[in-house]
Amino acid sequence: CARHRDSTAMTQRTRFFQAAWACWAPQPSGTAARRLRTVCAPLLVCAALAACSSKPAIPDWQMNAHGSTEKALQAYLTGNSRVEEQEWTRARRELASTGRLDLVARAELLRCAAQAASLALTQACPPFEALQQDATGPEKAYANYLLGRPLAADELALLPPAQRPVATALAQSSAANAAALLKGVEDSLSRLVAAGTLFRAGQAGREVAALAVDTASAQGWRRPLMAWLTVKANLAQAAGDAQAAAQARRRLALMAP
Repeated sequence: CARHRDSTAMTQRTRFFQAAWACWAPQPSGTAARRLRTVCAPLLVCAALAACSSKPAIPDWQMNAHGSTEKALQAYLTGNSRVEEQEWTRARRELASTGRLDLVARAELLRCAAQAASLALTQACPPFEALQQDATGPEKAYANYLLGRPLAADELALLPPAQRPVATALAQSSAANAAALLKGVEDSLSRLVAAGTLFRAGQAGREVAALAVDTASAQGWRRPLMAWLTVKANLAQAAGDAQAAAQARRRLALMAP
């Protein structure tokens, strides 16, 4: 049903957000709390202890920024540019209210990660680059990873766990089993980010493209789906598989506005 699809999509985005940014934006009770239990159970213990000790409630800016970020990600992935821009503006405003440059840098990097998943990140992430001097090690390592750059061992340890297998394979020049590595990434957006990194590193073959297409299609994410269908068509054409190339292009035509 529609409610289940919405809940699943929100879970995907929450899991990605929390994994990437170390659970800095806890959520309220209800549906959001159920999502949080899946992603960041240890934080619930902290929340319970905080409630028992009568500590202040979670600041509004955290929940507002997190909510706007989720909406912005979904809008971007589904191709709704107007809503995406509105929600990113709201999220940035909430984060900027803290005066913390590192938090704004994280949000900008998350935005670039969604672009990377959609093969739209063709160069360094400009908004993040403007804040890089105030970013911490994990953000800098993640920015390099998004661009498909090999990372040193100490940088690999700073990445979100879902991205480490692919990053390690790239660092060791052993991405021949790239598709198998991607299949081990449970979260859909994290999987597409990893696929995008493989693509920029020149390691995304037909099996990787097919897996990325299936992942984006299952979520109804128009933007990455169209990007990966284009890759799939081009790779099939280059391999002499005219039938597969034609089918990918028919799917693209179906999705055209």
